[in-house]
Amino acid sequence: MSIKVGDRLPNVKLTQATAEGPKPVTVDDIFKGKKVALFALPGAFTPTCSAKHLPGYKQLAGEIKGKGVDTIACLSVNDAFVMRAWAEDQAVGDDIVMLADGGGEFTAAIGLDFDASRFGMGIRSQRYSMIVDDGVVKELNLEEGGEFRVSAADYMLAQLASPLI
Repeated sequence: MSIKVGDRLPNVKLTQATAEGPKPVTVDDIFKGKKVALFALPGAFTPTCSAKHLPGYKQLAGEIKGKGVDTIACLSVNDAFVMRAWAEDQAVGDDIVMLADGGGEFTAAIGLDFDASRFGMGIRSQRYSMIVDDGVVKELNLEEGGEFRVSAADYMLAQLASPLI
């Protein structure tokens, strides 16, 4: 069963990709007491992720943060070294926190994993975005059938403009 609006994120370990190297963090370290725009994707350096998903959040980071978001985080079932190299390749800087879910523990715990073995990628994260306030999911935007629409940065920005969020 996958996570839904109103659920609290599980406090599992992740790894933050930093300029100084991998930094172990918990979900609470990232989300507790903060409003976070999280987007997740199947893999760093993959076509849609590199051409549209991450660049969209990079481009709209200022506007998203201007809507009261403390942190924008990108998560993938990759290791922290890959996430850091991808952040450098995409010139992310400090705009987006890059989170590695290397073993897929977080992704499995929220029920948003899928088997991409037929593509040679193993278990990966589905493509989604969510708005999380103090660890509780306020909005969840899960893509269906390989689409890229509801997890995009502009879609989230429109949600953040809603007076209900």
